[in-house]
Amino acid sequence: MGLIENPKTYTGRDLETIFFRPMFSGASAEELGIRVLYNMPVPTTIQLWSPRSNILQKYSSGWTGGSASERMQKTIEMSKVKAEVAFSAQNYFQQVYELIVGRADVSLDDLTGTELEQAETEMFRKAIAENLRVLMWMGDKQAPVYSNIDGFLTLAYRYYDETEFPCVDFSETTLSSSTILGIFRDMWDAASPELKALKPEGHLAFYVTSDICNAYEEYLDSCGSDGAYTDLVSGRRELSYHGIKIVDMGISHHMPLHCNGSSTHCILTDSRNLALAVNTADMPGSEVRMWYNPDEMENRQRATFLVGAEILDENLLVLSTF
Repeated sequence: MGLIENPKTYTGRDLETIFFRPMFSGASAEELGIRVLYNMPVPTTIQLWSPRSNILQKYSSGWTGGSASERMQKTIEMSKVKAEVAFSAQNYFQQVYELIVGRADVSLDDLTGTELEQAETEMFRKAIAENLRVLMWMGDKQAPVYSNIDGFLTLAYRYYDETEFPCVDFSETTLSSSTILGIFRDMWDAASPELKALKPEGHLAFYVTSDICNAYEEYLDSCGSDGAYTDLVSGRRELSYHGIKIVDMGISHHMPLHCNGSSTHCILTDSRNLALAVNTADMPGSEVRMWYNPDEMENRQRATFLVGAEILDENLLVLSTF
């Protein structure tokens, strides 16, 4: 087990290319279902431009362009976070060894330090990615847990209290397979014309808790068609309503720890309207470190970086209350 005790530290360029960037690019970023901003300059400021409508004018000499395009600026508040994990030496080796055994291209008689390092890195990276996913939805600085940042749900409820935007009250509705279509329909009807106009671009989504997904699947199972029977047997890889994706936030098992008053949530918005920002370049001391502590006989892992979440335009969002 000597190789697994070698300390490893990622900083600077290695921190970006080896550890964090694989989490926030390609298929990994798509799995989050939102807009990911990585290593944008701090303070992270997003410029949103709104081109003028009706720009076609009658042809004539001179400038008839009129006023400039409207610009909206949104700054994402970044917070310092730290992830720390400790394993007993025996358990740690068993977990890392299991990752290596599952690879067909590895010779178990000749394990190199690089292969062990890749397994260690992948295990820690997955733990951070999962915690970031939960934090970006459920984060609440006033809560006893997940209090690093304010997540999308917390921001949505706060912005609704400050500036009213479309919100549908389902507190008198019992969630079931017979009412789920009405919930989706009412939220779509309440959407602003600007949000509805984005539907052809294919980025609209209902972000829901698992109980809403379950109710919708029960409705689809009861449709009584050949397609419904096939889906009942084989399962559904993806849910959608009138071409709008239904994305399970995957936070229902964390809800008892959250103090937002309800365990059922649903928001309708454009995926590009929800931004998760991660920065490892502008925080002094940003690093990922893995080492063995001989005193406690533990393998330890630590990561420090900046993270923040923001709803870029609350008017492009429909909130539901249950």
